[in-house]
Amino acid sequence: MHRRRHKEHHRTANVGWLRAAVLGANDGIVSTASLVVGVAAAGATKETILLSGIAGLVAGAMSMAAGEYVSVHSQSDAEKADLAKERAELRDEPAAELRELAGIYVKRGLEPQLAQQVAEQLTAHDALAAHARDELGLTEEQAPRPLQAAFSSAASFTVGAAAPLAIVALYPGPRLPIVLSAATLLLLAVLGGLAARAGGASLAKGAMRVTFWGALALGVTAGVGALFGTTV
Repeated sequence: MHRRRHKEHHRTANVGWLRAAVLGANDGIVSTASLVVGVAAAGATKETILLSGIAGLVAGAMSMAAGEYVSVHSQSDAEKADLAKERAELRDEPAAELRELAGIYVKRGLEPQLAQQVAEQLTAHDALAAHARDELGLTEEQAPRPLQAAFSSAASFTVGAAAPLAIVALYPGPRLPIVLSAATLLLLAVLGGLAARAGGASLAKGAMRVTFWGALALGVTAGVGALFGTTV
């Protein structure tokens, strides 16, 4: 008799890329659509609206890339500093570090004798890796990658921002702010729902959260655009 293989899929494995992708795409849609709606509400020509949107896309993508790179690089620097400190402690005080590791396993539920054995075996195998994982909570799979994060954020922002720009380019009518706002809210609802579904959360709640903040941003910028357009 063949045993069926036990396969597991944990949604927490998606958290890193899902957060970056949703954040970038959401920012791209909301910021670009809000900018375009504000400019359109001020009475600008279609060419000016489209140019403003393209400028917003480029500036936003670069801002996302730079911000994500700096943020993730700072995290990487902090983790490297912690590992360097741990490496020095393992060199200078190996006995104390062994006791510390055994104490961690005792707190997690192992008997003291078993915890000591586990700590000794893991220390003999790779002491730094054991302390990085069990003391600092650092693993190779979750190591920060600044360039990858920067590229992913910029790419997802660009994809999100392209949607409202496409609507501006294709829609010929005079009700651009209304049409664009409706399409943007629909896109945000779909994005929020997909993100919630991928993360195992409620699809409706995910869609409502994103749509609410998108509607607020669109309303504020449209109001400011109309105010300045009327004033001018």
